[in-house]
Amino acid sequence: MKFYSLNHQSPEVSFDEAVISGIAPDKGLYFPKEIKPLPYSFFDKIELLSNKEIAFTAIRQFVSETIPDSKLNAILDEVLDFDFPIVEIEENIVALELFHGPTMAFKDVGARFMANCLGYFSEGNNEEVTVLVATSGDTGGAVANGFLGVKGVKVVILYPSGKVSEIQEKQLTTLGKNITALEVDGTFDDCQRMVKRAFLDNEITKHKKLTSANSINVARWLPQLLYFLFAFKQVKAKGRDIVFSIPSGNFGNVCAGMVAQKLGMPVKHFIAATNVNDTVPQFMKTGEYQPKPSTATISNAMDVGDPSNFIRIRELYENNFSKLKENFSSYSFDDVTTKATMTKIYNKTRYVTDPHGAVGYLGLKHYQKHNPNTFGVFLETAHPVKFLDVVEETLNISPSIPEQIKKVMGKTKIALKISSYDGLKSHLLQS
Repeated sequence: MKFYSLNHQSPEVSFDEAVISGIAPDKGLYFPKEIKPLPYSFFDKIELLSNKEIAFTAIRQFVSETIPDSKLNAILDEVLDFDFPIVEIEENIVALELFHGPTMAFKDVGARFMANCLGYFSEGNNEEVTVLVATSGDTGGAVANGFLGVKGVKVVILYPSGKVSEIQEKQLTTLGKNITALEVDGTFDDCQRMVKRAFLDNEITKHKKLTSANSINVARWLPQLLYFLFAFKQVKAKGRDIVFSIPSGNFGNVCAGMVAQKLGMPVKHFIAATNVNDTVPQFMKTGEYQPKPSTATISNAMDVGDPSNFIRIRELYENNFSKLKENFSSYSFDDVTTKATMTKIYNKTRYVTDPHGAVGYLGLKHYQKHNPNTFGVFLETAHPVKFLDVVEETLNISPSIPEQIKKVMGKTKIALKISSYDGLKSHLLQS
């Protein structure tokens, strides 16, 4: 399997080259040259397969030229050591819980998969790789945990000061070892721009081998397709048209779900639910893509004004707006509506959603108004305790703190403060 740049000005590369490079020389994101549908029998009998068997079959075509089957099996053993349960919320609506991993966020799968791949690719190679990542919340903690102690890899995480939750900040600033956190005076978009600029800075790239662990990296992005297959396995017996509603910031997760559909998974529709950062919902109304500065909200992981992965979604649909609209909708919701929905769900069911999950639920309900005969799955992408202040203020309850979170709460934050790209460049050149 080869991967090509979406800017079409760079040579095709193998999976390992795409992972190590992160982004193509022409600044484009890498994309698989083909997506071969899996046999009908795979989906017909999927309920008889283990999650690991599903994952191996689904991901193998993308990595087999550079990762042998035995190593892929070992990587999946490391990555998939927790559950992905569905929880019934109301008739025809379930939550897919993706927060049972070590940092209690959906990004644990992609971050650990990439860390294991990069560790394998660096075996016997004396050249150190620096993983550069911007985070709006959960990516940082997942990447820090996934790469902690990986030989030959240093990690530098940029996060916007005051715009991540206290627990998220603890998860990415307290590990030490090969993990460095840079606290940026700015927004997530500023962090992401700095990362992209560093990749194009010859002074840095002559000095360091850089790669990215944001969902722009194929090894972070592609494994997310597995969630959707795990969910399909659990809801297939419902015998209804299935729709997925995904709380969306950088749009890697919903795009990966669409790849699962390309593999043959029967899905009627995808919904990308956003907060007030509504670049994509507006695009779906007008057909014009107009990015804008991000706005801070209570669902901070979605505070993205120019989502990187939307170009991959457009590629999947050959930039055909009509085809995209048939299979994809996107709606935005403000904080007031989000909090009201968290309260409504809790009062009715005693189920505690985090603000991102509540936005996913809202997107699903909006779609089902006009499509009532569907079975909806919304993604709960992070444990509600990661947004403790919002949950306590909204629901007047104090959720118990899971062990994964207790581990970091008493640790001391260590972060370097920077206010501009020069601060990042200086750190990379000196470290």
